[in-house]
Amino acid sequence: MYKRAQAATEFLMTYGWAILVVVVAIASLAYFGVLSPDQFLPEKCTLPPGIACVDHKVTSSSAQLYLQNSLGYDITISSINLTDKSGCVNSTDVDLVNGGEVLYTISCSSTSGSKFKSDIKINYVNSATNISHSKLGSLVCKVE
Repeated sequence: MYKRAQAATEFLMTYGWAILVVVVAIASLAYFGVLSPDQFLPEKCTLPPGIACVDHKVTSSSAQLYLQNSLGYDITISSINLTDKSGCVNSTDVDLVNGGEVLYTISCSSTSGSKFKSDIKINYVNSATNISHSKLGSLVCKVE
């Protein structure tokens, strides 16, 4: 009877050590950032239909958005807000004709090499009707 108890104890100890080694390996990978999901997220700039984010770049001192108007009418962009930690705002009026493109630069302070994740709020006025609109989007990229 004692032989079976000893065999069961040895079996549990062997698998216990193996499981402990696996848990320590996973914990160390997570601690050093190898398993960080931020490294696997793709860079993207998404805006609602009508205003396209053709290209984007975020540096330690600014964020640049290359926007294209395909709404079907001319607009005047009154402000673009990036709602990240630093709360970047640029309120320079920019006229954007239908089908036109503009490079919009926003002053921000970010840490180089970090991940930049922000909501984009674009406020614009329809040039034909003088009605103001607000559109929301998102920006995820690495700070260069």
